[in-house]
Amino acid sequence: MVNGSSKAMRAAGPAWRIYLLLGLGLVAATAAVLLAMGRVPICTCGTVKLWAPDVNSADNSQHIADWYTPSHIIHGFLFFGLTWLFARRLPLGARALIAILVECAWEIAENSPMVIDRYREATIALGYTGDSVINSVSDIAFMTLGFVFAARAPVWLTIALAVFFELLTGWLIRDNLTLNVLMLLHPVDAIRVWQAGG
Repeated sequence: MVNGSSKAMRAAGPAWRIYLLLGLGLVAATAAVLLAMGRVPICTCGTVKLWAPDVNSADNSQHIADWYTPSHIIHGFLFFGLTWLFARRLPLGARALIAILVECAWEIAENSPMVIDRYREATIALGYTGDSVINSVSDIAFMTLGFVFAARAPVWLTIALAVFFELLTGWLIRDNLTLNVLMLLHPVDAIRVWQAGG
């Protein structure tokens, strides 16, 4: 997988600039849509933090990175794997654009009233009100970082890092990508109680 990705990157030549511009265009369009939806550009606290460590505070999902950032990096791992499985004939840049498009669509959906309400009803995110635009844009950037990492790293390392991220966040904040998806789609009361510290 790694060798094929390296060859694809070399073969792309100047085309990477086009993919980069298209990717930035998708992110800018997503930011514009989020602003039009009424999302705040930055945290209403008026500051921008590189890291917001408290998942139970108003800072969560409002700054550049938080404990859910590893989930977005794993999105990148997954999108690379899926595009390698189902679209490996496409140039790597095109596959990265597909990943960015899917992540942008998720950020818009995640910040819709329907999904926000679902998070509040089905998960421990009782006070969740949606992401700031800077947090959504950062989430897309971290997904892209994960995609690029997976394109260049050995498969075993990508899988090991994903497992590490899941175990780490599961241990520290009682949440991770797996639990997030499970609780969003099919809430389990026992997990909700455990996540709440019971």
